Amino acid sequence: MPWKETFIVEERLKFVLACLQGDEPLAALCRCFGVSRQTAYKWLARYEQEGLSGLSDRSRAPHAHPNALEEKMASAVLTLRQAHPTWGPRKLRVVLERESPLPRKGFWPAASTIGELLHRRGLSVPRKRRRRVPLDARPLSAGLFPNDLWCIDFKGWFRTGDGARCDPLTLSDAASRYLLRLQVAVDTGYAGVRPLLEAAFREFGLPLAIRSDNGPPFASRAVAGLSPLSIWWMKLGIAHQRIDPGCPQQNGSHERMHLTLKGETAKPPTSSLRGQQRRFDLFRGEFNFERPHEALAMATPASRYEPSTRAYPAREPQFVYPERSWVVRKVQHNGEFFWKESPVFLSEVLRREPIGLQPLDERYWRTHLGRLDVGIFDSHRRRMLRRAERRAWERRVGESTGAEEVSTMCPV
Repeated sequence: MPWKETFIVEERLKFVLACLQGDEPLAALCRCFGVSRQTAYKWLARYEQEGLSGLSDRSRAPHAHPNALEEKMASAVLTLRQAHPTWGPRKLRVVLERESPLPRKGFWPAASTIGELLHRRGLSVPRKRRRRVPLDARPLSAGLFPNDLWCIDFKGWFRTGDGARCDPLTLSDAASRYLLRLQVAVDTGYAGVRPLLEAAFREFGLPLAIRSDNGPPFASRAVAGLSPLSIWWMKLGIAHQRIDPGCPQQNGSHERMHLTLKGETAKPPTSSLRGQQRRFDLFRGEFNFERPHEALAMATPASRYEPSTRAYPAREPQFVYPERSWVVRKVQHNGEFFWKESPVFLSEVLRREPIGLQPLDERYWRTHLGRLDVGIFDSHRRRMLRRAERRAWERRVGESTGAEEVSTMCPV
């Protein structure tokens, strides 16, 4: 004969009904059902007050939580979150403490408690787990102080409501994360980017270096990867750092800012470029002066940034080369310079720029643009050595790649 399945509520109901019939003493019924008299009185009282539902198990959680989040605090957290949908618990807590101080320090809930509140209200989305990769063994130099290193790039383009193409140019300081420029560029070439950078240089001064990717207008496929923009930076004494192709993580802080920018300004797009620029201006003000940054110990970028002491010159500096034993030639509009009345092609990107030729022996000359080595000139064959030819020549003669010091009007 199989065992008969019973449930706890059914056994409790049998016990209560047996007690209410009064045929046997309460003590005997307690021994029969294996419960204490205190439990017996509890079930009888609950059945009398609530009926059958009173015999079900109840939650053991306390009725009052001394550390529970107060309704006033929860409302303040949710209101701030609605105003800044992309901010996380730590940023929300810092702003709440800064703008709404409470009687004692630490009175606002912990970031984990705020995160739990956002999760319960469906306002947070867990991040996808990413595969970890080892760091590059040869990282680029980092900017330790404001204006040591600026980062520049174009945020991915999109169209506004009227169909116009929007190309935001972004410029930030690597050390303070200060967003120097967030501007819609009408022209993404040299002619459109230079005026925006000139305005930034006049307002904030000159940095020591600028980091970019390998795309135009920052770099090109010309000699040494030069572009008109990078040549202009060289004249101003600004070093150009280019990340490795396909390695955006080498400009990670700037790319991370792009993610925040996209989440808060791109969707839905405005009806025009002018409206989109107003949205960018609001974002830049909030990003610099209000939004706490985790890399800055939750400080704002504006509290860590100060303008550069290197002022933008009134006149564009020109390259200057040593007079002793050097030969200076000017590159023509078609990228050629003349050597003993014979044209020698160098690069069109160097048009109208003076180059310096440093003699290595009776035949070969090292060619410079400012301090940059741009190639080896063969005076007998009247042409520049190709890359493979230069490597073979250097191996053959054991040539060092070091060069004599070259100065500019604004030294790097």
